[in-house]
Amino acid sequence: MSVPPPSPDGARVTLAWLAHPVTVGALVLLVVNDHLLKAAFPGSVTGKLSDVAGLVLAPPLVAVLLTLVAPRLRASTAVVVGFGLTAAGFTAVKSSGYAAAGASALWTAVSGPSLVRADRTDLIALPALALAGWCWSRARRDPVRHRSARLVRLLVLLPAATVAVAATSPVPYPDGAGAAVLDGRLVAGIGHSGDSYASDAYGWRVSDDAGATWRDPTAAETEALVGALGPVAGPVSRSCSVAVPGRCYRLVAGKIRVEQSDDAGQNWRLAWEVTEEQRAVLVRQYPGAGDGARVATQELAVLDVGNGRHVVLVANGRDGFAVRDPDGSWRRIGFAGKEVAEHPFGGRPPELGRSTPADRGADPLLALLLGFTLAVATLVVAGARAALRAGVGRWLAVVLAGLVAVAMSLLAAVWARQLGLSELGLVTLVPVLVGAVTLALVPAWWRGASGRWTFEAFLAAALTLALAALPLVGWLYGRPAYVEVAVPAAFLAAVPGLALGWRAVRLVEPRAEPRGPAEPPWPPLPVAVPPRPGVPPR
Repeated sequence: MSVPPPSPDGARVTLAWLAHPVTVGALVLLVVNDHLLKAAFPGSVTGKLSDVAGLVLAPPLVAVLLTLVAPRLRASTAVVVGFGLTAAGFTAVKSSGYAAAGASALWTAVSGPSLVRADRTDLIALPALALAGWCWSRARRDPVRHRSARLVRLLVLLPAATVAVAATSPVPYPDGAGAAVLDGRLVAGIGHSGDSYASDAYGWRVSDDAGATWRDPTAAETEALVGALGPVAGPVSRSCSVAVPGRCYRLVAGKIRVEQSDDAGQNWRLAWEVTEEQRAVLVRQYPGAGDGARVATQELAVLDVGNGRHVVLVANGRDGFAVRDPDGSWRRIGFAGKEVAEHPFGGRPPELGRSTPADRGADPLLALLLGFTLAVATLVVAGARAALRAGVGRWLAVVLAGLVAVAMSLLAAVWARQLGLSELGLVTLVPVLVGAVTLALVPAWWRGASGRWTFEAFLAAALTLALAALPLVGWLYGRPAYVEVAVPAAFLAAVPGLALGWRAVRLVEPRAEPRGPAEPPWPPLPVAVPPRPGVPPR
């Protein structure tokens, strides 16, 4: 009786499914649509394209992850679970506001500020699962057989698919974009970050009592506002009062600062500001603020209210609006009394000079990643020196230095907000750090590093993490306010731990040099030379 050949393991089959041309096409479509097409052609079509591409890509991605975590799991079981989780999760999120809120919170924790909306019309994309099933029926016939091909799919397709599914389109955060006066009323224009003026998505706010209360405009007012203020040539950066001759106000570009003049612009002095230290904290509190260019004054308007008094309205970008009351006092009012769901503080501005880790979005995770990366660097230094002393080649030090450089470069790009956590992908950074630690410690242990060396190396890493955490935790609470101060301080605080890791090499026995053949303990005997014929012996 013949024994049937063993079936390939689940990962070989699910990786073939993930590498199917249709699945790869869905991956490309998802990335291009989320980051290019949605911004260029916003609407239901581009929204549904992401749903379709995600439903084709998600089942094979889930199946691959399951078979990698549980190598003995049958591929068919992983496929069923992949389809079931994808269908159930998509249906729940698109049907329930509670599920959508939970998904938003989860995606925000994993990949940065994200917004998932419940929309039952998106359920029309569910038939895309049938396309994923067709791809599975084709891929199961041709599993990945060669180890090199399997490695390529693991290192290229799996991280790309994970990041593409975790990443979302940019969240349209509100932006205090415009300030104007129309028919004796103050008008606040609220738009999206990056808009030059108020967007239809948020629109306008009108005050009938010089900024004391605010309301939404009527349909007729909206039409008049769009006609009168929509196609403006540019933001108004200077405005003057008619009731008070010579009194003018101007904004300072790139700051939340208003200056006033009492001589029609000949001389200027400070009227009101948010200090640069306070603004630096605000930039970190507002998700997606970039380099902080939109956390600054954008436009101002002056309204005379009689009896020689006037009111000033200032649009401050992501920080909302500020109002100068007739008595001369200034106050920040957020988005003119409007509760905005996407605003991290519900439309109200955060208190100046106050910061907690809970207000800082992804900053606590960034601080933790930086601390652990510095701790890993300490272990790498200790392990590389121990391995070299124990006789491992110099190639190890070069590889370890490259891994640490890659991790530091990724973190630097995220701290500078040139990359988001979704683009960084913990699936990229974590394997780099784990690989660096493994390469640093395993050769040293294999060559017989002592327990004392292990204790001192990990003690050095813990010391690095603890000391580097001091300036980073202070920065999360606003002291220091500037990231340019906190990060160098963390690196400087890591020096003692690095020094301890460097010195740990003294606890490693050096490799013994190979010896030649042993010399005899006595001098060599003279060799007798036979006499030549005809030559008398001496």
